[in-house]
Amino acid sequence: MSIKNISCVIIVKDGASTIKETLESLKSFQDVVLYDNGSSDGTLEIAKNYPNVNLVQGEFSGFGPTKNQAAAFAKSSWILSLDADEILPPSLVGELKMLKLDNEKEVFILKRDNYFLGKEIKYSGWGRDYLTRIYHKNYHNFNQNMVHEFVELKNDTKKTELKNSFKHNAVQDINQFLQKIIKYSDLASKDKKTCCFLVVLLRAKWAFIKTYFLQLGFLDGWRGFVIAMFNFNGKFFRYLKRYINSRTK
Repeated sequence: MSIKNISCVIIVKDGASTIKETLESLKSFQDVVLYDNGSSDGTLEIAKNYPNVNLVQGEFSGFGPTKNQAAAFAKSSWILSLDADEILPPSLVGELKMLKLDNEKEVFILKRDNYFLGKEIKYSGWGRDYLTRIYHKNYHNFNQNMVHEFVELKNDTKKTELKNSFKHNAVQDINQFLQKIIKYSDLASKDKKTCCFLVVLLRAKWAFIKTYFLQLGFLDGWRGFVIAMFNFNGKFFRYLKRYINSRTK
């Protein structure tokens, strides 16, 4: 079965609220690399209950670089990259078992179903969420982005989209949004500058309009409005911090 030739790689910090469900869904894998960045909430204790988990502890150096660091510990060259709040359903695991992994230039694209406080989000930019998550690490890697990382493709990359999707428990607690605004805006503004405050306002306003109206976020009800406001605040504080960087001597 090809699943024996796939290593699942996850980076995590304080993922105790979701990591058990994630690891339960990965019992069919022989090699699961859990690259921990300093958890103190019970994540490590949960991980130790799974004999197929290779627990590694290391520093966080941005999402792209850290995912590449974690992949270096994988026993297989084929990597399935997951987050600590993502779950593989049996249907997708079954599909993975049937894959022909004979071309290192091939990547596999998966659809992610995003959930907000227990309900799937169909719009708000979350509905059509297709991501490259399976790749051969000798030919492909994540880029060096601190946030919004993705697997870099090449001119001769073969892209194959899988039929079955996986679940993303994106938001279980509204405080996660507030924490992400702080963390992501810090990462995205580091060593960067914005010289005009008008840019701060326009970027934030456009993020809301795009999410709520153009991406039909209003059809997701109050959850869609909250997501639009999250995107507004995320952009606002990202570019505000860049503006402050430009004013600091």
